[in-house]
Amino acid sequence: MTNLPATRRTILKAAGSMLTLPFLPSLGWRRAAAASPVIPPKRMVFLGFGWGVTNETWFPDRKATGRDYPLPAGLEPLERHKARFSVIQGLSNRFTTEAHWGSTFWLTGANRYGEPGKSFSNSISADQVAAGAFGAATRFASLQLGTLDAANSGHGPGLSLAWDSRGRPLAALDTPVAVFHRLFSGESQSLEERQTLLAAQQSVLDAVRADAARVRKGLSTADTDKLDEYLQSIRDIEVRLAKEKEWLTVPKPQPAGEIREPAEKIAGHDEIKVMYDLLAAALQTDSTRVITYRQPVGALLTGLGINVAPHDMSHYQPGERMQASQKRDAKQSELLAGLFDRLASIREADGSSLLDHTTVVYGSNIRSIHYLDNCPTLVAGGGAAIRLGEHIVLPDHTPLANLWLTLLQGSGVNVQSHGDSTGSLDALVA
Repeated sequence: MTNLPATRRTILKAAGSMLTLPFLPSLGWRRAAAASPVIPPKRMVFLGFGWGVTNETWFPDRKATGRDYPLPAGLEPLERHKARFSVIQGLSNRFTTEAHWGSTFWLTGANRYGEPGKSFSNSISADQVAAGAFGAATRFASLQLGTLDAANSGHGPGLSLAWDSRGRPLAALDTPVAVFHRLFSGESQSLEERQTLLAAQQSVLDAVRADAARVRKGLSTADTDKLDEYLQSIRDIEVRLAKEKEWLTVPKPQPAGEIREPAEKIAGHDEIKVMYDLLAAALQTDSTRVITYRQPVGALLTGLGINVAPHDMSHYQPGERMQASQKRDAKQSELLAGLFDRLASIREADGSSLLDHTTVVYGSNIRSIHYLDNCPTLVAGGGAAIRLGEHIVLPDHTPLANLWLTLLQGSGVNVQSHGDSTGSLDALVA
């Protein structure tokens, strides 16, 4: 037996009884842990919704900044967590022109017409920048959560909130059942069968790469660009296969506490609540450190007994539509408070909470109706060393990408710009 301290992955391979443990700063000897404690990892969570908010009752009074601001009605359910989050006003994506696309460019800050000759283009989203920095240590570099009700929830094009380095959409797990099985279910195939399948997939990629090398000569510039784009997709698949191979012999963790396989048919606020529980479990088991969740809105209204169409609600006026919008805001805040409860209750090995090391962003690319300025933005948790418990008003039309840049840098990600950013937000840094 060697005298080297055991790594977390070694323990996971050797002792199935330890699979339910959350991230621990050291799985070596206690003497080593006491001598060289390791800080719990940084994590980032992005929660996006469509159709905006009720302008009159969700935003705090712009004149009441700092710590002693009164929470507006739309945020009142978050009162018990007021010291854990900040509300930021003045942010927007300057290239955004689509009134009903609440999340397509929310995390990218891209110009839809930025690529000549195309009517749509996008760029990498902030979560995927974080995944590039944090993802090597976990089974999943990132998790994308979504909803089957996306088309009725004001999100716009895309499969989730996440877009890769080429501006291509990343698929989401659209039901709580799918998320549960991705996180906790064992493999139906044997280890040997999975190894054979990975080897076969790699052989196919090798053959495709060889063919591409043979046809490159004599291609036009346009065709060469297309080929390079295709080869990049091959490289992305190879990265994914390499990661799958690395974790092939590591059993998945078992769900702890009250986490059970969700019912097949679940929607509305129950869907969001279960997704939040699974989100917390994914972080607790260190299955991933980066999560996005493109939330339902239409099904949420139905679950609240609101008989106003989501689009009509977003174009509210005093009366039934505005009341529906306000009920939606209050329920979303109530659910968000529940997520904060859960993250704050989970203890790290050093006694701190999961929320103390996790940055949670909650917001939309739309303010309300067709207004795309002053995007609703709430940032919580201690993962990015930002000022919490405050209402911060920035100059109007401050790039939303400046916030993503600030949070990424505050989380230890080495990045100098993002999207249409013009710099980090000094007013937000703790």
